[in-house]
Amino acid sequence: MKKSVLLMLACCGFSAMPILAHSAEQVELRFAWWGGKARNQATMKALEAFQAKYPNIKVKAEYTGWDGFYPRLTTQMNSNTEADVIQTNWNWLTLLSKKGDGFYDLNKLSQPLGLDQYPPEALATTTVNGKINAIPISSNVMLFFYNAATWKKAGVEFPKTWDELLATGPVFKEKLGDNYYPLILSEQDALLMLRSYMYQKNQKEMIDEKTKKIAWSHEELVEALTFYRKLADNHVIPDTKAMASFGKGVNYEMKPWINGEWGGVYNWNVLYTAESQNLKNPSDLVMGPYPMHKDAKDAGQFRKTALMYSISRNTRHPQEAAQLLHFLMSESEGVLPVGLERGAPLSRDGEKILRDAGILKDEDPVIAGLIQSTSMPNKSTASPYLEDPQFGALFTAARESIDHGKASIDEAATTFEEQANRILRRIMR
Repeated sequence: MKKSVLLMLACCGFSAMPILAHSAEQVELRFAWWGGKARNQATMKALEAFQAKYPNIKVKAEYTGWDGFYPRLTTQMNSNTEADVIQTNWNWLTLLSKKGDGFYDLNKLSQPLGLDQYPPEALATTTVNGKINAIPISSNVMLFFYNAATWKKAGVEFPKTWDELLATGPVFKEKLGDNYYPLILSEQDALLMLRSYMYQKNQKEMIDEKTKKIAWSHEELVEALTFYRKLADNHVIPDTKAMASFGKGVNYEMKPWINGEWGGVYNWNVLYTAESQNLKNPSDLVMGPYPMHKDAKDAGQFRKTALMYSISRNTRHPQEAAQLLHFLMSESEGVLPVGLERGAPLSRDGEKILRDAGILKDEDPVIAGLIQSTSMPNKSTASPYLEDPQFGALFTAARESIDHGKASIDEAATTFEEQANRILRRIMR
């Protein structure tokens, strides 16, 4: 891991950088992505550099926050009005490209994209029916990050086990007050953390992709939801009722996070920069140990290809779109402004550029998270269906029904299982 963040993936052989043809034709590309302020500003700098280097190509930026990006994209794709280049999510391939024809087949653009820059294993995760639907930007893993200043005020050490995590809540409440919590969980975070908690205990995936059903038994669903409620009852996390009082939005952009009242997050390593930059002292956000059950054989971490870049199947300028992606991923003028905003690049040249510039270091929290993950037993398989919006919303509804007293844990588990199996049969056809 000291030589390359790609050691978790087999690296392909070296070949020369592709020669990109310059066209005299004036073209315009639309480029759509989501992100916070830091990512947006960094990407705009890279696009300015691209247009300065390739003046025949104008890039129209279409960026938003996370909320609403996917519904907007699906609407555009249904009407064939999506952008030429699109930042995409790994699990969207099961929704938007079930047969591999939802996006442009990047095999046709192998040379201008420089596909030999990427590990075959990474490209395999973005391939559907033999068609490469996206360039994998980076690797992503769910980790615990804590506000060290807040935890120091509470006088609590970072938990190494789930029982230790449960014990932190009462201390936070006593030492710092009712507004302070060791951890916050968003919709997806709660689902993936409970999946990890349960996988460590029984080595069983939550979804059986062969039968297209929930693999956990009713008793196991009850156990997972019971642990969630214990976290809330022990003041480790604010429950869904408490979180609703802060309105909708990104957790790390809310005042309790900025003020240090929310002491930690369970989230993707690539979000570290966005999360830390919103703190008064960004360096206060540090990675903590990954909680484990006693005698656990596997951490059950959710690790996957992170963000991706896709090209629209309807683009009129595939060569120029490929040229833009190569610039952003493998040319210094495009790589340096963005840095680690989208994680450690899987592009071999992109990684070298950032290492040579001193931007990519093993001690950086984004990279350290990958190192921590590869140092633990982690053989569980990440299922894209766990990130399906319908599935996640249903799990949140189960937690909300418990938190608002509308259902017992047993009743919520029963309802979730019944409705989840219907959703899985529908989305896995």
